Amino acid sequence: MAGYRKDRVSEDIKREIVAIIRELKDPRIQGMLTVVRVDVSTDTTSAKVYISALEGIETAKLAVKGLESATGRIRREVGGKLRLRVAPELKFIADDSVERGVGIAKILSDLKVAKDED
Repeated sequence: MAGYRKDRVSEDIKREIVAIIRELKDPRIQGMLTVVRVDVSTDTTSAKVYISALEGIETAKLAVKGLESATGRIRREVGGKLRLRVAPELKFIADDSVERGVGIAKILSDLKVAKDED
């Protein structure tokens, strides 16, 4: 499969999962959740979905448990909306990249303030 098709399918799956997450009523899936990226296998039969939360890694881990319980519904909706021959097997993974990004932004703003004071 060409690399551009794999990237396109990854972005399509990411967009659909974000829309589905907004509709889920599970109390474990709350807060500022972000789908960081989706890695699709070359044959599109499996996908790793990286989930991050602004509140921290613990919130992301809790959300992953909720998403794992709703995997069947998410997989069915993604497969139906994207009209894929085989809906990919979804594996949700907690990621702390958003939290790290906020930390880096805070360090940079502190450095800017310190530079302005000099």
